[in-house]
Amino acid sequence: MKRFHLTAALLALTTPASAQTSSAYTEFDSATCRHAKGDAPEEYGTWTCPGSAGFKVILSAGDQKMSVAFSDGKAGAWQTFPATNDVYKGKVEWRLAGGRPIATILRWNVATQADIDKATGPFTPSGRVLVVSRLGGPSCHIGYVDARANADANELARQIADESARVFRCGVDKPVVRGAVTPGLAMPENAGQKARDSEK
Repeated sequence: MKRFHLTAALLALTTPASAQTSSAYTEFDSATCRHAKGDAPEEYGTWTCPGSAGFKVILSAGDQKMSVAFSDGKAGAWQTFPATNDVYKGKVEWRLAGGRPIATILRWNVATQADIDKATGPFTPSGRVLVVSRLGGPSCHIGYVDARANADANELARQIADESARVFRCGVDKPVVRGAVTPGLAMPENAGQKARDSEK
């Protein structure tokens, strides 16, 4: 009996934190959010939208690119993609640990090189990237998953959130790119590739 209790205790200590995580969802639309105009023509301004558990969704846009921060009173850094992108509305997946938000997953529209090559005017980016951001202190990107190149994109994004959100150091650690990436879809320059075990 003592051996059984000892084994159970060891299993509890080695159970991954991801086993205790869950998800909640909220939606936002910049058309219904509070807007503050930018100071220059190429700055479109910021939108403050409702979030979850005390966090607000802060959108910033300018020069055909956007940035999203999840604020509980501390501002996040401007982070975007090399190419034209937008995320004026969407569904946020809040990754929870013990009922507390630790990360978000949000799908962005991102231009591919094919979009850029055939564009003769304004266009809608055809790439779709799941951006994983950490919470607690200033929010920042911790990983990316090409949603169209990976059938299990949502699960890959959750893996990044569960593994890295509580240990990632904004401004020090590099966000990871997990899974396959569509040719011509450029991820942020400071991102590092992290393939799935099956691809190594």
